[in-house]
Amino acid sequence: MARPLSVAVVGAGMGGLATAAALRRVGVGVMVYEQASQFARIGAGIQIGCNAMKVLRALGLESRMRSQSFYPRSWNNRAWKSGDIKFDMIFGESAEETFDAPYLLAHRGDLHAALASVVPDECVRLNHKLVGLDETGEGVRLSFADGTGAVTDAVIGADGVHSAVRDILFDTTPVKFTGRIAYRATYPAALLGEKIDDCTKWWGEDRHIVIYYVKPDRSEVYLVTSQPEPNFLIESWSAKGDVRDLRASFEGFHPQVGKVLAACPDVHKWAIMDRDALERWADGKVTLLGDACHPMTPYMAQGAAMAIEDAAVLSRCLESVDRDGIVDAFRPFEATRKVRTTRVQETSRANIWLKERTDTSWVYCYDAWSVPLAA
Repeated sequence: MARPLSVAVVGAGMGGLATAAALRRVGVGVMVYEQASQFARIGAGIQIGCNAMKVLRALGLESRMRSQSFYPRSWNNRAWKSGDIKFDMIFGESAEETFDAPYLLAHRGDLHAALASVVPDECVRLNHKLVGLDETGEGVRLSFADGTGAVTDAVIGADGVHSAVRDILFDTTPVKFTGRIAYRATYPAALLGEKIDDCTKWWGEDRHIVIYYVKPDRSEVYLVTSQPEPNFLIESWSAKGDVRDLRASFEGFHPQVGKVLAACPDVHKWAIMDRDALERWADGKVTLLGDACHPMTPYMAQGAAMAIEDAAVLSRCLESVDRDGIVDAFRPFEATRKVRTTRVQETSRANIWLKERTDTSWVYCYDAWSVPLAA
C-alpha cells in the first residue's frame, strides 16, 4: 500500500494554516514551517467574506467564528463629509441566504487562532526560517537558517508578499510602493461612549477610512485608512504611527469619523505596496499560493480570502495523488485559480469596490469546494 503524500507548507499565516487544515482533511501528511518564534495577536480587523466562510465551514470553524465575530447589517459606503450614502451593500441574513454563508467582521488574531486550532501542534515548526530548496531523488529538501533541514514530497510556499519560496524559485520583480500609507488600530469601543455604524467606508477625494466592529457585543472597534504619503516606505505590521497625524489627515471628515479618531489611543502605520502577479506559480514539486504569487492591495478585503480559497482548491487537486502526480496536480490548481485571483487583484488595485452600486455575486457566491477544476 502506497504511503500518504507528505507536504511541507512554508508560512503559518492565514493561507498556510488553511492549506495545512485542508490537506489534512483529504489525508495528506503536512508539516508547517514558520520563521517566527511564536504566534502574535496582531491588532487588526479582518473582513471574512461569504466566499471565505464556505471554506472555513468545511474546516469545522463556522460556529467558532460566528461566536467570536461581528455580524454586520451592511458594508455602508458614505461620502466623506456629508455622510451621503453612495452604496449600502446589505449583508446580514438576506446576504447569507443569497450567498449561502455569513459575512463576518473579526479580529485577525481570532481568525488565525481558529485556523491554528485545526492544525495539531505537532504539525507546526516555529523558528524555521527557510533559506534553501533543492529537488532531489528523495523529494524536495528544505534548508533552514538554523542549519537543520527536512525532506518532503512537495512544498507549498504560503509565506506571503515577502515570500522566501518565491524568491528562491523565480527572479521576481521588486515590490512597488504605491505612494500611499495606511493607519490601523483596534481599541475598546467603550472609549467611544456611543454606538457607531456597523461597518462604513468613508470615501474622501484622495483618501478613505474604513471603520467597523470586530466583536459580537460591539466591544472592540477597528479602523484602517489609505492616504497619500509617498516618502514613507516602511512595510511593517509593527511600525507605530502618530495618532495626531492621523487625526489631522482626516480633519473635516464627517463627525462620526472625528469621534472615532478622537477616541483612538494609538495607531500602527505601514506603506501600502503592490507587486504584479507571477506568470507561473509552480516549479517542479514546489508551488506558491496566496500573497506569495498574487498579492492583493487591501481595498476589497479579499487578500486572506483568496489564500483561503487557494487552500481548498489545492487540497482538491492533491487528493489521492501520489508522489509521481504532484507536478500534474499543480497545473489545474494554478489554471483554476489564476483567472479569479487576477480579476480580484485588478479590481482591488482600482479601489472602486462598492463605491457605487456593485454586482458582488461573482466574489461572494464563489465556492472553492465545488468550482470546476481546470483541465
